[in-house]
Amino acid sequence: MHIVLLGAPGAGKGTQAETLVRETGLLHVSTGDMIREAMQQGTEAGKQAKAYYDRGDLVPDGIIIRMLLDRIAQPDAAKGFILDGFPRNVEQARALDAALTERGGGIDRVLYIKVSREELLDRLSGRWLCRRCGAVYHEKFQPPRTPGVCDRCGGELYQRSDDTRETAENRLRVYFEQTAPLIDYYRERGKLVEVNGEQPVEAVGRDLLAALRAGGPA
Repeated sequence: MHIVLLGAPGAGKGTQAETLVRETGLLHVSTGDMIREAMQQGTEAGKQAKAYYDRGDLVPDGIIIRMLLDRIAQPDAAKGFILDGFPRNVEQARALDAALTERGGGIDRVLYIKVSREELLDRLSGRWLCRRCGAVYHEKFQPPRTPGVCDRCGGELYQRSDDTRETAENRLRVYFEQTAPLIDYYRERGKLVEVNGEQPVEAVGRDLLAALRAGGPA
C-alpha cells in the first residue's frame, strides 16, 4: 500500500506514523530524513539537493520526487510506504501522482488526522522550560505547581520564541493555506480518510489502522 499521512503541526502525526509502521510493516518515508540521507550518501539527487541546501534555497519538487522514487524502489519498501511531509500542496500531489503512474503505481489512501485550530494552538503554544534542569511544562496540559517555578529544582521557567501563541498561529496559517486545497484534491479522488485527532492517542491509532484495513474512503 502507498499511503500519505497528513496532519497539521501538533496533530500527532509522528506518533501515529510510528504506530502504523509497527502494526503494518510499511516503510515510513519522512522527506526531511530522506533528503538528508541522500545528501550523506552522495547520490546524484542528493548532490543536486545539497547545492540548494548550501544556498539556503528550497529543494525543487522534481528532485524530491526522484529521491522518493529511488527510496521506494529499495527492498525494504516492498510492502509499501507511508509518506510523511510530502506532498504539501496540490502541485506537489499532481507531480507525485504523475511520477508514480509512470511506474505503474499510485497513492492508495490519504490519512488526514483532523484537529481543530484552537486545539492545535493549545498544543503548540504554552510550553515552558526550566533554565536550570531543562524540565518541560505546559501551561494547560502539564502546568507547574507554582507558575514560573520548576517543580523539580525550583529553577526559573522560560518560554522559547517558537512556543508562543503568535508563532503557533503563523505556523498553522501557513499550513492550512497550503494544505486545505490538498485535502480537497484527495477527497475528490476518493482517497481521503479523515480521523478525529482530538481523541486519546490510542483511539486515533485504532481509527487510522481501521481506515487502512477497510479498503476504501470514509
